Amino acid sequence: MSILDGIYKKAKLNPQKVAFPEADNWKMLQAAYETAKDGYITPILVGNSSLLRDLCIEKGYDCSIFRFVDIQDKEYKEKLINIYVSQEGRFLKEKALNRRMEDPLYFAMVMQAVEEADVTFAGINYTTGDVLMAGQMIIGLQQGVSTISSIGICDIPGYEGSEGSILAVGDSAVCTNPDAEQLANIAIEACDTVKALFDWEPRCAMVSYSTLGSGQGELAEKVVEAVKIANEKRPELAIDGEFQLDAAINPLVAQKKVLRESKVAGRANIIIWPDLNVGNIGVKLLQQFGHANAYGPLLLGFNKVICDCSRGAPVDEIKGNIVISSVRAAALTM
Repeated sequence: MSILDGIYKKAKLNPQKVAFPEADNWKMLQAAYETAKDGYITPILVGNSSLLRDLCIEKGYDCSIFRFVDIQDKEYKEKLINIYVSQEGRFLKEKALNRRMEDPLYFAMVMQAVEEADVTFAGINYTTGDVLMAGQMIIGLQQGVSTISSIGICDIPGYEGSEGSILAVGDSAVCTNPDAEQLANIAIEACDTVKALFDWEPRCAMVSYSTLGSGQGELAEKVVEAVKIANEKRPELAIDGEFQLDAAINPLVAQKKVLRESKVAGRANIIIWPDLNVGNIGVKLLQQFGHANAYGPLLLGFNKVICDCSRGAPVDEIKGNIVISSVRAAALTM
């Protein structure tokens, strides 16, 4: 069974409105069309609507599937601005917002902020920095969150973990060197996200070069402190460590190295890296040597669901990320 089978079923039960500010990119347009045609999302193409219609016709797509939003539609733009600036806690004023909304990414996010869309999906043309900046400026962060992070969902051929071939990992894309507090927040956000997507019982391992004090040093101590903070904040979640990677996911290794009771050791379905060096290298090792399909990064910490897909992502991976984003957005409304 594919990693996405259950997620696709969920998406079809409650398709979300997904705004695409990069629909002039052929891969993004194809992915939007195919996921919409199959009933997983309701797509909104944001940009030059005349150009976007022409592109759809050129590709042979049924234009009735899409909602086209032209960023030069002054009446609609004014409506969005008026609603946005009237909301509590908004810092951008009308003039500044009007200028920002000349960019389709910002226009899409304002639509999302006023609930005209449920998801903003970008990353093919825009950089990660572009998406993060727009998200922080327009959507804002969840209460108590100071750092944006991410997780990825890896489908690893031949891996026989506690959830079959699936393993969630983070942060592999955004937060460079999280302190203990930030690392704890990443673990908590990862648990909540994975539970919403898969209905798993999250078992989150915070990994290091040390297992329960087998190694010494400030790098390991940061992970120890992060585990403590996470457990204090959310004691109902199974977050444990510090573990070496093998002790986190291999039951036989865990029996030798973890000489105390643990719900996580040897059975982790979420791995939290100690920093971005480890995370980026780790996920690329999974892809290159483990031939894993890696979906994401799924951005964590925003008030609403924003997706920053990889600029080199193939269409199938983009489709998977669109559907995952839709299911995450639906979970937030429940």
